[in-house]
Amino acid sequence: MTGLGFTPYPPLSNDDFIGYIFLSTSPGWESGSGSISIPLVNLRSEYHFRIFKWSLAEMINSTTRFDNDHNPLPGTDHKLVESEVIGFEPGLGPEQVHLAFTGSVGEMRVMFVTCDGEDNVVRYGLTQRNMDRVVGTRVLSYEREDMCHAPANNSVGCRDPGLLNQLIFLNIRLKSGKVPFQVGSDCGGWSDTFSFVTPKVNLKETISFLIGDMGTATPYTTFDRTQPESSSTLKWINRDIEALGDKPAFISHIGDISYARGYVWLWDNFFNQIEPVASKVPYHVCIGNHEYDWPSQPWKPDWASSVYGKDGGGECGVPYSLKFKMPGNSSQLTGTRAPATRNLYYSFDFGVVHFVYMSTETNFLTGSDQYKPKDVPLKEKLIEQIEPLLVKNKVSLVLWGHVHKYERFCPLNNFICGSLDKNRDDNWEAYPVHVVLGMSGQDSQPKWDPREDHPNDPVFPQPEQSFFGAGQFGYTTIVATKKKLTFSFVGNHDGEVHDVVEIMAPGQVPSDAGENSKEEATESWYCVKNISLLVCVAFVAYFLGFTSYFRKDAAIDKNWAPLKNEEV
Repeated sequence: MTGLGFTPYPPLSNDDFIGYIFLSTSPGWESGSGSISIPLVNLRSEYHFRIFKWSLAEMINSTTRFDNDHNPLPGTDHKLVESEVIGFEPGLGPEQVHLAFTGSVGEMRVMFVTCDGEDNVVRYGLTQRNMDRVVGTRVLSYEREDMCHAPANNSVGCRDPGLLNQLIFLNIRLKSGKVPFQVGSDCGGWSDTFSFVTPKVNLKETISFLIGDMGTATPYTTFDRTQPESSSTLKWINRDIEALGDKPAFISHIGDISYARGYVWLWDNFFNQIEPVASKVPYHVCIGNHEYDWPSQPWKPDWASSVYGKDGGGECGVPYSLKFKMPGNSSQLTGTRAPATRNLYYSFDFGVVHFVYMSTETNFLTGSDQYKPKDVPLKEKLIEQIEPLLVKNKVSLVLWGHVHKYERFCPLNNFICGSLDKNRDDNWEAYPVHVVLGMSGQDSQPKWDPREDHPNDPVFPQPEQSFFGAGQFGYTTIVATKKKLTFSFVGNHDGEVHDVVEIMAPGQVPSDAGENSKEEATESWYCVKNISLLVCVAFVAYFLGFTSYFRKDAAIDKNWAPLKNEEV
C-alpha cells in the first residue's frame, strides 16, 4: 500500500508528519496515475510531501504505533520520493477570527492569529465604506516548553502557534444593526470584512446555539480520530445565523473543543473551520477533559484519581487558555512554567438570560471559589455537591455533554423521576429536566448498541428515566423571552427540529397544548447546565414561576442517521 505523508518544513524525521492519505483513494490509482486534492491550512511554515511504500505484511505485523481507532499508523521505512517545499504567500492577513462577549455592555472582543509581529489593529464603523474607528491589539503566544506532557511538548505534536491577537471594541452601540470590521495591518495584510450584530441594552429576546464535543474536520488522517461531522453541524448553525438577519445571538461550546489532544496544529484547523460563524456571533467555551487533563494537574482528589488522566494530550490547558478570552478572571495555577489555566468559570448577561459557566476540571466542591459563584466517583460528587443546588433553586432544564449523543430525561432528583403534572399530583415538586447534548461531532453512537466496527466500546442501555433519545449528530438552540423559553434539538442529517422543550411563564399555556400535554411548574429560575465529563457550563435565567411543556409531536427517534452530503 502506498501513502502520502506531509509535514511542515523542515522535517525532523519521517515520523514527524501531521497527516497521511493512502494513494489508493485516488481514482485510477491501479493504472499508475491519479490525483489527490488536499486543502491546506496556514500553519505559518512550509509544507513538505513524501510518498512511502507500506507492504501488507508490514501493516499486519505492525505492533508499535496505532491511531485512535486502533488501526496501525503507516510505516515510513520505505520512502519513494519527496517534494519540494511549498508555502503560503506573505501579506495574506490575519486568520482564525472569532468573537466573544467581555461581560460588559457595549463591548465586543475579537481574537485572531498572525504570522509576524506587525502592529495589527481592528478597524470598524457605521458602514463598510466608513470603517474609521481603530483599536490596537494585545499579542500573546506560547512555546513548546509551556506545555507539560507528550505529545504536546515533543516534535510530533508541537507546531508554532503564531501570534495570538486580542482586542476589545469599545462603545459599539451604533445605530446600524450590524457592525462591519476588518483586522490586520498595511504591512501584513488585511482580513476579509466581517460583521456582527450589536445587542441592544434592553434586549427582549435571547437566542443561542449550544453544542458539545464537536472537534474539527481534516482532509487527511492523523494520529487521533478527527470529527468530519463537525462540518455539517457548523453548516446548519450558519444557516440559522443567516436567517436571523439583524437579531443578535451567540454560540456556546461546552467542553471538548478541538480534540487536538496534544497535536496542536489541529487547533488551526478548528479555528479556520469555525471562522464563518465565530466571526459573526460570539463563540463561548468552557474547558473540557480533552483540553486540560494531565497526570500532575493541581486538583486531582483521591476519589477521582481514575478520572483525571491524559485526555488533554499534554496541552494542560495552555492553547485553550490563550486562544480564547472569556469574561471574568478565573484561573488556576499549574505548578509549572506554564501560564495559569484560564476561562474556567464565568458568567454574563445576554438579553433576558444570565449565563453561568462551571468547570469540573478544577475544584467544584462546596466552599471552593467556583462553588460560590461518566465515572462513578465523579458522578457521586456531582450528585452530592451540585444536584442539591439545582433542586433547591428549582432549576428546570440541565444540559450535559461528554456522552456523544442526544438524550432527554424526565425531571430528576437522585435518579428518581418527579411528576410532570402539578394539577393531578398533590405531592408535586419541580425537579430539573436533564438533557445530554454531546452529539455535535465526535464519534456519536448509533442507536443503543455498540458499533459493528468497535464492539468492545461500552454503550449503556436506555434507562427508564429517558424520555427521548437520538443517535443523530446535531446541535441545540434556545430562544427565550420573558414569557417562554424554547429549547430545540436539530439533527444534522436533515437540518430539522427533532425534539422541543418549552418552559412557560405562570399562567401561560402553549396554544397547541392538548389535554395529554406534560407540564412541570417551576417556582424560581430556569437554568441550562452543561458538563463535558469534567467540564460544566450552566446558564441561569432570572424569571420566576415557569412551567415546562414537552411537545407531543416530537416523536421518539433512536435511529442512527449521520449526514452523508457531498456539499459538506
